[in-house]
Amino acid sequence: MFNLFKNLGDLKAMRDQALAIQRQLANEEVVVEEKGVRVVITGDQKIKELSSENISNQTLVEVLNKAIRLSQEIAAKKLQEMSGGIAGFLKR
Repeated sequence: MFNLFKNLGDLKAMRDQALAIQRQLANEEVVVEEKGVRVVITGDQKIKELSSENISNQTLVEVLNKAIRLSQEIAAKKLQEMSGGIAGFLKR
């Protein structure tokens, strides 16, 4: 039988877990240094630092995209950890 209050509690627990993962991602950092460019980006994809040594815009874009891709990989790993909880909730 469907128990609304139990399911709401489960949803709150999942929300709390998602918020915790979001905080963890904000504390992760990816550093990419290539071709005279240094990018520091957080796991939640916020750029903390960007520096270059007279580098073209195209090179900056390439390095930024690499940093973002790496931060997305971190986020995907965290979401995979969380997906076990969601899968168990959906089986009910």
